[in-house]
Amino acid sequence: MRTRSRIAILACLSAGFCFSQEHDFSKVQIKVSKVAGNVYMLQGAGGNIGASVGDDGIVIVDDQYAPLADKIQAALKGITDKPVRFIINTHYHGDHTGSNEFFQKQAPVIAQDNVRKRLEEGGQAGNGGSVHMEQKAQPKAALPIITFDHDVTVHLNGEDIRALHVPAGHTDGDSVIYFPKSNVVHMGDDFVTYGFPFIDVDSGGSIDGMIAGVEGAIAQLPPDVKIIPGHGEVSNLEDVRAYVKMLKETRAVVQAALDQKLTLEQMKEKKILDPWKKYSGDFISEDAFLETLYNSLTGQKNGKFIKHN
Repeated sequence: MRTRSRIAILACLSAGFCFSQEHDFSKVQIKVSKVAGNVYMLQGAGGNIGASVGDDGIVIVDDQYAPLADKIQAALKGITDKPVRFIINTHYHGDHTGSNEFFQKQAPVIAQDNVRKRLEEGGQAGNGGSVHMEQKAQPKAALPIITFDHDVTVHLNGEDIRALHVPAGHTDGDSVIYFPKSNVVHMGDDFVTYGFPFIDVDSGGSIDGMIAGVEGAIAQLPPDVKIIPGHGEVSNLEDVRAYVKMLKETRAVVQAALDQKLTLEQMKEKKILDPWKKYSGDFISEDAFLETLYNSLTGQKNGKFIKHN
């Protein structure tokens, strides 16, 4: 139980699904870097922010934590004096949507249907096992006021900015955001660079959906595209291909163990993910990712059937 609590705390601090007194937002600085074309990336605490900046104004993708909203606004003012015109959420987790209420006073928030639903209802985010955290229901002012089922396009700054839904990937409300003219894509948390990804099985995410979503994105992208991950530095297609290779290989070894009727504990004892231990981290450890794969492939929650919200 003590280990489980520690993992939950680490999850909060690393991925940002809840606030912690240990997280001093006053010390966070917003770093701005140009990615390509008219697209910038803002890094602070939580998920990476993408920003399309031009004569028509600003479109931001994700907005981190509420206590950082003023700093994010100031960073944007350092790029342009144009107003924020739209905010797009890649998914519902608090480290990507925490400043929705602040920015929606300036412009509408756009997201996939399930993002609004989960923000409105709240609930538990988790891998069906040791990584879990509560997501509080959000006030009306923080909820996306424009939602879509499959995709939506925002025509601004000479870009056809397209948000395309990835069903059952990191969550059940993911979107990948394309900036075709600038040749940039924001992958949200379907692609991260911190190691094994967090797949929110409790919120409809799945390993199969994540692989399908990322491979679908790769198929549509030119070879020299710049990729903004949900967390980490700007990447390229080779980085994403290596990531998908890891996802497919680890899925295959867990499926093979399931076919042999091994239990989750037996898989842990055998350390079947040890060949990929370089991806293990404080947030999603080797055992935590094994739980994720087991729960996703079996539809269970460490032995109990998962009930989705």
